[in-house]
Amino acid sequence: MLEAINSLLGRHPEKIKANVEIYTWQTCPFCIRAKFLLWWKGVSFTEYKIDGNEEARRKMAQRADGKRTVPQIFINNKHIGGCNELHQINDAHQLDSMLAQPS
Repeated sequence: MLEAINSLLGRHPEKIKANVEIYTWQTCPFCIRAKFLLWWKGVSFTEYKIDGNEEARRKMAQRADGKRTVPQIFINNKHIGGCNELHQINDAHQLDSMLAQPS
């Protein structure tokens, strides 16, 4: 039944092979929006909640080429940017193929 619903909604979680990581703040609207898109696509992702943790934010910035805003999203250890970039990749119909690549 769930497979039929996923198919109707255009979700194909069985095709997702990528390792997805996202650095967030709990109440950040951009973080929530990015996580919702990933959830909608059926992505299981690793979330690093860095609220108020300067050491975690420093580590994120190191991985994200100095960017300190949240969210910062990585697919297969490749930095793709934040919420806007994630949606741009999706709107360009490139996100699904990125998510289908094994890590």
